[in-house]
Amino acid sequence: MLLLNQTSLTPASLILHGIPGLEEMHIWISFPFCSMYVVAMVGNCGLLYLISFKDSLHRPMYYFLAMLSFTDLVMCTATIPKALCIFWFHLKEISFDECLVQMFFIHTFTVMESGVLMLMALDRYVAICYPLRYSTILTSPVIIRSGCATFMRAVLLIIPLIFITKQLPYCRGNLIHHTYCDQLSVAKLSCGNIKVNIIYGLMIALLIGGFDILCITVSYTMILRAVVNLSSADARQKAFSTCTAHICAIVFSYSPAFFCFFFNRFGSNAIPPSCHIIVANIYLLLPPTMNPIVYGVKTKQIRDCVVRILSGSKNIKSHST
Repeated sequence: MLLLNQTSLTPASLILHGIPGLEEMHIWISFPFCSMYVVAMVGNCGLLYLISFKDSLHRPMYYFLAMLSFTDLVMCTATIPKALCIFWFHLKEISFDECLVQMFFIHTFTVMESGVLMLMALDRYVAICYPLRYSTILTSPVIIRSGCATFMRAVLLIIPLIFITKQLPYCRGNLIHHTYCDQLSVAKLSCGNIKVNIIYGLMIALLIGGFDILCITVSYTMILRAVVNLSSADARQKAFSTCTAHICAIVFSYSPAFFCFFFNRFGSNAIPPSCHIIVANIYLLLPPTMNPIVYGVKTKQIRDCVVRILSGSKNIKSHST
């Protein structure tokens, strides 16, 4: 009987409302979302192609960048296509199981993103502080194990959250004021006690975010000390330039994440929900869009590969004419 009652309190489908208060502007909001998504897909697929097939990019730094690109692709693809369907075709319905799957991918790969940024900070620390041992410390097996460990950490932390959310009884309707299935937005539809969801989600954010940010901070503190001790100004500039793209990636990722975190916990009455939902989408869309651009502009090896490909295609066209 308990199983039947629990099943009857689980909705067959949910309705993603979109951005409340801005329904008439959905079509206009969709254009920057779509443009950024196309740039993210092209940029990250291009990076994965270059890193896969260009021997000059078969180095630890670019393997970690490939992890970041793959994470970004999954993260934005889990949300933006459904958001565009809401904006363009008013396809707002999503089954409860599909909602949980979307929730799993979103939260798993946001945790994964933070972990990969931490690994990239450690990579820069080894490259600058131990340049002669760089290739012996960060070998291919080490990179593979660290990537797998980061992914498994995310999966093992998010699966219990999905399970807890699935077990809740739902009796407060099926309308979610969001463009995707955020864990807290779904849990608020429950008529049960969601303190476990709130506490567990808070623990994930504080432990994972705090640990990763601490490792990044320590890494860059050690990098700064090593760079300042360099005698040559050119050497200092070159060392700092190798970290510029990664610092930009950290800013793009953590800035909207902090906003979303503090809004959910402290500012829900002070900031309009539409503002929070837009920033939540930017949090999942801005890093995948900007990371390929920043790394393409700031990283000489990637820039040279792109130039050679473009010049090669121009030469082929000129010969054919």
